[in-house]
Amino acid sequence: MFTLRNVVQPDTLPEAYKILREKKSNTILGGCAWLRMGSQIIHTGVDLTKLGLNYINNCTGHIEIGAMATLRELETHQALQEYCGGVVPQAVSNIIGVQFRNVATAGASVFSRYGFSDLLTILLVLDTEIELYDGGRMGLAEFMDRPRTKDILTKIIIHKTERQAAYQALRNSASDYPVLTAAVSRLGAEWQIAVGARPTKARLALEAAKLLPGGDIPVAVMEQAAQAAATELPFGDNMRGSAEYRQAMCRVLVKRAIAEVAACK
Repeated sequence: MFTLRNVVQPDTLPEAYKILREKKSNTILGGCAWLRMGSQIIHTGVDLTKLGLNYINNCTGHIEIGAMATLRELETHQALQEYCGGVVPQAVSNIIGVQFRNVATAGASVFSRYGFSDLLTILLVLDTEIELYDGGRMGLAEFMDRPRTKDILTKIIIHKTERQAAYQALRNSASDYPVLTAAVSRLGAEWQIAVGARPTKARLALEAAKLLPGGDIPVAVMEQAAQAAATELPFGDNMRGSAEYRQAMCRVLVKRAIAEVAACK
């Protein structure tokens, strides 16, 4: 359990950012669902409750998700259920349980770049940008490759396109953290493949995606791309599975996701 010495609820983003930067151990508080897994000492927790970031807006051309929107809100929001076959709600629907998803926030899952994040894996294969208070707007893949900095994620932007996507996850039990996650999407002839819970953070398999054509895809080509993803990305061990097991399951999950997207009309 973490130790929290002080809590502040700033009224503006500039005030929240200033407090966050004042001390190295100052930390943004989301739903605090994941913080309980650690044992750090937090000098000042910055609670963003008053900043109006708990929204999901269905805008023309994109969907905006405020950092304080909960995973449960992502799961039940009509715009997300209708976009891309409801793949985002599907990805988050098995995270722990409803009570947990009512607390855990989208911003915390994305900004912290948790290796076990189902949300990050699916967002990587969609047309997703994030917006930081100080760092500005950038693509999610670019953000994932950047070093960690003291900043505040304010929103997640999913651009509405004709992209088709599928999500796969392997769990030892329904409410456990995933052993491995995989997501695949296609927009015209462009494919994206992402694999997460390796057990490190989700990454795109860029070279594997290049093997997939724009038209009909033979099963042999699906298998080739899935094998390439399993070879391209590194895997590790933890209590839920070995690197060898994850690599083998990567081939299975990626092939399933490719086949699901290829079947979309």
